Amino acid sequence: MDRAVIVAFGSNLPGEYDSPRALLEAAVTSMGDAGLAVTHVSRWWRSAAWPDPADPPYVNGVVLIETNLGPAQVLARLHDIERAFGRDRAARNAPRTLDLDLIAHGRVVGDAPTIPHPRAHERRFVMGPLAEIAPDWVHPALGQSAAMLARGAGVGADAAPLQD
Repeated sequence: MDRAVIVAFGSNLPGEYDSPRALLEAAVTSMGDAGLAVTHVSRWWRSAAWPDPADPPYVNGVVLIETNLGPAQVLARLHDIERAFGRDRAARNAPRTLDLDLIAHGRVVGDAPTIPHPRAHERRFVMGPLAEIAPDWVHPALGQSAAMLARGAGVGADAAPLQD
């Protein structure tokens, strides 16, 4: 897990797809074309929108990828994928078709881009899915496992796996 590259996925608008879940599944499939080989995918989780729970609920998940790209290159590819799926960054925390966050890139701790993601450990809709696929992953700055962080995450405390 010391080399794990972790990406969080989120959507609460379906864009051109039947549902946010269908959009997320298509986005996962597109990762390989961007040089980001997906090795593990969590289940999809649902949580109320934040900061405005009146917005449509989110579907979230986490993937582990393998890549030879550095953190800044991975982040640039993630932004390209977001744009391809109709992401509009006009307003902060607004509903969106696709949100991709680089959570961690191996054991790197840095600020260009900021990794590990500065708030991921607080978010159950990130740590819960991560704990499913990599419970023993240890946060490079906090020294706590994904399983421990999932139990203590307060933002999105309603997050739970989708029922098929």
